[in-house]
Amino acid sequence: MSNNKTTVLIIEDEKAIRNFITTFLSTNGYKTISAKNGTEALSLISSHVPDVILLDLGLPDIDGLEVIRKVRETS
Repeated sequence: MSNNKTTVLIIEDEKAIRNFITTFLSTNGYKTISAKNGTEALSLISSHVPDVILLDLGLPDIDGLEVIRKVRETS
C-alpha cells in the first residue's frame, strides 16, 4: 500500500464536526490532521504542509480569513 495519500488539514472548533469530517475523509483514503483553532492550525501547516485545508472561518482565536492571509504569506 502506498503512503502517498493526500493530507487534509481540518480546522474546526466544534469537536463533533471535526470528528465527523475526519472520520469521513479517513474512510475514503485521505490522511487527516486537525486543529481546533487558528493558532494550532498555523503550527500544523508549517510542520506538516498539508495538500488541502478545510477551514472554518469562524474560529475562536484567529479569524479564518486571517489564517488564509498568514498561509499565503509563506506559500
